[in-house]
Amino acid sequence: MLIRSLKLSFCFLLFAAPAFASGEDAPAWLRQAAALPIGNYDKKVSSVVLVDESIMTVGDDGRVTTVSTFAVRILTREGRNAAVALNGYATDTGKVNDLRAWLIRPSGQVKTYGKDSVVDEAEALNDVYDESRVKRISAVDDAEPGTVFGYETKSEARPYFNQMLWYFQESSPVISSRLMLTLPAGWRARGITFNHAAIEPTINGSTYIWELRDLPGVEFEPAAPTWTNLVARLAVNYFPGEGIRSTSPRVFDSWTEVSRWYTELSDPQVAPDERVAAKARELTGNARTELERIRAIANFVQRIQYISIQIGVGRWRPHAATQVLAKSYGDCKDKANLMRALLKAIDIPAYPVLIFSGDPTYVREVWPSPRQFNHCIVAIKISDGTETSAILQHPKLGRLLIFDATDDQTPLGDLPDDEQGSPALIAAGDAGGLVTMPSMPLDSSRLDREAQIELTADGAIMGSLQERSFGQAAANERRAFHGLSAGGYRGLIEQWMTRGATAVKVIKVQPSDDSANGRFGLDVDFSAPAYAQLMQDRLLVFKPAIVSRRESLAFTDTKRQYPVVLTSSAYSETVRVKLPAGFDVDEMPDVVKLDTAFGSYATAYEVKDGQLVFTRKLVQRATTIPVEQYASVRSFFEKIRAAEQSPVVLARR
Repeated sequence: MLIRSLKLSFCFLLFAAPAFASGEDAPAWLRQAAALPIGNYDKKVSSVVLVDESIMTVGDDGRVTTVSTFAVRILTREGRNAAVALNGYATDTGKVNDLRAWLIRPSGQVKTYGKDSVVDEAEALNDVYDESRVKRISAVDDAEPGTVFGYETKSEARPYFNQMLWYFQESSPVISSRLMLTLPAGWRARGITFNHAAIEPTINGSTYIWELRDLPGVEFEPAAPTWTNLVARLAVNYFPGEGIRSTSPRVFDSWTEVSRWYTELSDPQVAPDERVAAKARELTGNARTELERIRAIANFVQRIQYISIQIGVGRWRPHAATQVLAKSYGDCKDKANLMRALLKAIDIPAYPVLIFSGDPTYVREVWPSPRQFNHCIVAIKISDGTETSAILQHPKLGRLLIFDATDDQTPLGDLPDDEQGSPALIAAGDAGGLVTMPSMPLDSSRLDREAQIELTADGAIMGSLQERSFGQAAANERRAFHGLSAGGYRGLIEQWMTRGATAVKVIKVQPSDDSANGRFGLDVDFSAPAYAQLMQDRLLVFKPAIVSRRESLAFTDTKRQYPVVLTSSAYSETVRVKLPAGFDVDEMPDVVKLDTAFGSYATAYEVKDGQLVFTRKLVQRATTIPVEQYASVRSFFEKIRAAEQSPVVLARR
């Protein structure tokens, strides 16, 4: 399976749904695929890929012609979504010559999807203009369990680099997956395998074949690695042999080469004009320190509207900073570039940073390639006197403050979770290269909560809680708050509250966003009738952990296939329950104290001045835990769940 995006997509891509048509008989290769025995699969498996093959032929000028065939058997109703054919292309460098598909029903009847079924649409629906498009055929509405869907497509393209990615599968089991690459005489190819033992190609002259068979499916597990870190994938470099002159695109041998390439592409776009310089002076006029000057510019750039226009080499090269300021919009690399220009106008150097947003473990050091990135942030050179988080000490460039000018929920001094600890390319000519992004201090992302509860003799409660979030915990709260209407946000809070107390009535929801300082507050007043259970008119039984934590991990399965990936977080809560008159505490749960390499948890109970005071604290460290140690993870979270379900018993005097 060739990676489906054709470009260095500095933003996440969305796809729309197409239509279909009908016609003739299925080709022989699809009939043969449909006859393959597939064995027995777990009922959770919704589809099985029978054949996934691409035959790529490279010309002397680097132009690539590709013929692909794909067939999938639908096993369940949920598997219908696999009955889609698609092929992406760029209007300026390639085209799809043919795309056709067939559906073989269990009865043997064939439905054909020809030219009338093809929908041609923009690949990135959030771009104003983008030459990356996709042709698609959908048979989702026709597919049923037992059907086989297959398609073949022919395309040609002139890529920007002599580099490519092949995924041997997505999540479904695969019977056969094969990439065949035919090069001009004298050319060579080199493959690098990820997530699998090295796959050696079969070589016949200048044709290379990489193949895997009988691949098991990838099952969902909570806190598992992303699927791109589980399935076998292949990175291929291909290039002319020594002494062969060619006009084909380039290939990179080192990360320094990638740094030089992107520096040459982006630096000319940074030059500030008088308008940029004037804006920089305006923004920083009242700033007293270096950090205040940088923050003023950062806040301004984050407010620039995100709009992407991807044309030609503009998929990688940012627009000129002067244009971005004048038009007041741009994509991630445009915003990073504008920030560099504004900083340059006040004599603060900054560099573009290419990174993969969405998975800090995606980029692999062994394959120097721009194709591993989908996002651009910025590294700002700071003096020794400037102190904040998100600082990287670079061996050649000195102290660098890393900042994402696109994520308007994460202020300067912090980094989004999925960028922390990620390999990223600092483009600074010969001084640049691949480095690891900083990770924030453990307590920088945390949620602190206090709750005051009044319990009545009949078991009803009236209460209020105050939450204060910091760092990425605040950024997550901020995204929810700004991403919903006022009614939608209130509904979200009500839904969360009812997980801890049934029939809860939310009286007041009062959020407060202090984004400049990376904080978010939430105050909620609520009530719930009969929260505590009254037994024999003399005992009141209730859980002091009244409100559930926002995020919880359910490691309930006894066995597991994949490592456990935990992110960094910290949580603390103090609950003060005013006891009803005439009742005393009769039983309290045992205190819990857990300490592991990946986290700690503690609870405590105290009765004082007619109140029960319950505290709990969880600290979770970002780490990946081998599957062999899963039992310790499961035990840790089981004990947490048990502690938070433990009741307090009050007895009437």
